[in-house]
Amino acid sequence: MNPTYRALQVTRPGVLELVERLTPTPAVGEVLIRVEACGLCGADIGDIEGANAVQQPPRVPGHEVVGRLVALGEQVPPMWRLGQRVGVGRLGGHCQACPMCRRGLFNLCQDQAFVGATRDGGYAEMMLARATGLVSIPDELDAHEAAPLLCAGLATFNALKKCGAEAGDTVAILGIGGLGHLALQYARRMGFRVLAIGRGADIAQEALALGAHRYVDALVEDAVAALKQLGGAQAIVATIGHAATVSALLGALAPTGRLVLLGGGKEPLAVPIGPLVVGERSIAGSITGTPHESERTLDFSVLAGVQPRVEVVPFERAPDAYQRLKSGQAKFRVVLSMPALPG
Repeated sequence: MNPTYRALQVTRPGVLELVERLTPTPAVGEVLIRVEACGLCGADIGDIEGANAVQQPPRVPGHEVVGRLVALGEQVPPMWRLGQRVGVGRLGGHCQACPMCRRGLFNLCQDQAFVGATRDGGYAEMMLARATGLVSIPDELDAHEAAPLLCAGLATFNALKKCGAEAGDTVAILGIGGLGHLALQYARRMGFRVLAIGRGADIAQEALALGAHRYVDALVEDAVAALKQLGGAQAIVATIGHAATVSALLGALAPTGRLVLLGGGKEPLAVPIGPLVVGERSIAGSITGTPHESERTLDFSVLAGVQPRVEVVPFERAPDAYQRLKSGQAKFRVVLSMPALPG
């Protein structure tokens, strides 16, 4: 194993710097991963632009990580073996001791490691990880395909499982981007009637090809009216965080329907109380998921043929990839490809 590895760290807000670091030794309960691919996610923008300038050493971002185990710390369960293909998502490992863990709610762990934010992530050739955050990667998935499924895939798959809709029900996907393009595929394969809501006619054909039965261009069409013509939506999965846009769709929920929020935002939703009470409608948030749920997501993706559409960029061009992410023009996920390391 090489004594050093390369990493991209945030030396000051908004700036990625290529550095060489000493290869670490995993602590108790940790593993060392040789990274093969790392997806870029919208949450990375907040991690990079809002980085703590005085943090030492500076943080390495990235939380859609796929690679192989090259070193194991003490007390790592025997299910994890050297050379095994693994992944790590945003939730980088629960503590197994806090009240939420004791209830089995590992995704709500109060001492959760947030990869790329509270501990170093995968914009690097090597990465330390908690063993409790590891995900087994199926052989059928290429590393560049699997990486986005560990965050965008997991988030949308879990949201649809929690949305309360049944096969044949109408489900609307708001926002057809990095999250939405996967939500459309999952929703169609789960047997829902899928309505995609986006902005602009340029995405219409892609939305239909990805699984939507109908596409609504919110710039020229009333999405609420379109959903009401179908009897209302049993579920709306909002992949964007624009509060006014999300709030405007509440009127499209059918009785007992549920709005599931994935896109983070600081602005409050404008929520009319009456329709929630009278129609027993509800609003829920959904945070990615546990390693077990990640593995369910990957297995379903293989079974149903769900594939993220990715732009693969060499590790050396990571700053360019990051600018591509920020531009919002990527179709639909950007993934860093790591060079093979000797030894």
